[in-house]
Amino acid sequence: MVALVTGGAGFIGSHVVDALLERGYSVRVVDDLSTGRVENLTSDGRLEFHRLSILDDAVKSLLEDVEEVYHLAAQINVRYSVEDPVHDLRVNALGTLKLLEAAKDLESFVYASSGGAVYGEPRQLPVPEEHPTDPISPYGASKLAGEKYVQLYHYNYGIKYAILRYANVYGERQDARGEAGVIAIFLERLLAGKPLIIYGTGEQTRDYVYVGDVVRATLLGRRCSSGVFNIGTGKETSVNALVDIIREVTGREPEVEHAEPRKGEVFRIYLDVTHAREELGFTPEVSLREGIARVWEWFRSR
Repeated sequence: MVALVTGGAGFIGSHVVDALLERGYSVRVVDDLSTGRVENLTSDGRLEFHRLSILDDAVKSLLEDVEEVYHLAAQINVRYSVEDPVHDLRVNALGTLKLLEAAKDLESFVYASSGGAVYGEPRQLPVPEEHPTDPISPYGASKLAGEKYVQLYHYNYGIKYAILRYANVYGERQDARGEAGVIAIFLERLLAGKPLIIYGTGEQTRDYVYVGDVVRATLLGRRCSSGVFNIGTGKETSVNALVDIIREVTGREPEVEHAEPRKGEVFRIYLDVTHAREELGFTPEVSLREGIARVWEWFRSR
């Protein structure tokens, strides 16, 4: 089996690549290294790395004999999407459309979307897949546009797809410079003896899901007949509670500072993952406390 992983040198993508290699796949990785890192990739003769943007026409030639596509490449920074929505749209929507056009004859297309951005401010909690999609950031709008193109290509060309709306993913290899990496940011700052910056009151909530669980869900997605799935834990945790867990796990007392809330971010959200459990057989296995302990040890060992 040959798989193509876009964004495969990134945080989540590199873990997907490892999982595919462990299952005997040959893997082609496409990544422009704007946020990904070559050192995230395993040295394996079955892995090919191509430093390309998903907007590059050369990507099409890499799809020869590929059976599965895992599309994780994206512009993921919500603040940057507000500052430069045109670039955000080009990467996330046009990039997805170009990849679909090249891959329309394939049977399996897994698209990584955002459960924290496409819904907008929740009207009910936890948020099910049927919830209205009303993004409040350009990033959320561009990821939703990508979803629509995936579904369009299913309708017109019969491509089987899984749209996976990830919650807030955390884990080893997460770059503390990333937009959604609050756990990585906090742990890195704690290790450096710097204060933890909380934007707003700290009562805002998110659904934090460990990267290993997300990878399992992503590979399960390749077997579905086509659908949209929330991938998270079904539990909400406030930023203040997150700090408490970090304090307990690390045994350190962090200094905390507050700043103004960020634009384009919802206040409270967590996902209903019933559909993923019933249709994909996905159940998260790693608790937030255990996951943070793993990431803390990873940061300390670097």
